[in-house]
Amino acid sequence: MKPFHECMDEYRAQMEQGAIRVAYRGLMEYIMELRGHFQKEYPGYSVPGSIYQGYMDMTYFSIVPGSFKSRKLKCAIVFLHDSCRFEAWLAGTNKQVQAYYLEVFRKSGWNRYRMPATIRGADSILEYPLTEHPDFHNLPGLTSQIVQGTIEFISDIENFLASHTGM
Repeated sequence: MKPFHECMDEYRAQMEQGAIRVAYRGLMEYIMELRGHFQKEYPGYSVPGSIYQGYMDMTYFSIVPGSFKSRKLKCAIVFLHDSCRFEAWLAGTNKQVQAYYLEVFRKSGWNRYRMPATIRGADSILEYPLTEHPDFHNLPGLTSQIVQGTIEFISDIENFLASHTGM
C-alpha cells in the first residue's frame, strides 16, 4: 500500500478531474431518494435515523419492519463502494442481538443468505446482494430492483422467525 501522502496526491488529482465528486454527490442524492421512497411507499416500515455515509467503504440506511422492532432487528440497505453494489443486510441494534440471531440462523441450518463467520468485525447477521451491477442509467428500474429484493429478503426472514417459536 502506498504511503498516506502519496494517496493524498492521487486523491487531489482525482478530485481535480471532477468525476469522483460528481459521482459521489449523485450517489448520495440517489440513496437519499431511495430512503425517501421507502418512507413514503412503505408506511409499515420505520425508517429511523439518517444515512450513514461511511468512509467510502459503505453507505447505508436502515428500515425496521414492525415484526423486527420487538426483536431489536433492522434491515440495512447498503451500498458497498469497493464493489459498487447494493446489498440488504439483517442487523441487530447491538452486538448481543447480532450474536444471538447469528447463532439462531446458524443452528437452524438455514443457509438461504450469506452469513459472516463471526460477529467480530461484521455488521450483519445475514447478507443478500440486491444488485451485482447497478444500472445507474435507469434509476427508477434500479429502485424497483432494490425494493423488490429488499421486500423479498424481509419476507423470508419474517417467515423464518415466525416458524421458529420462542423468537
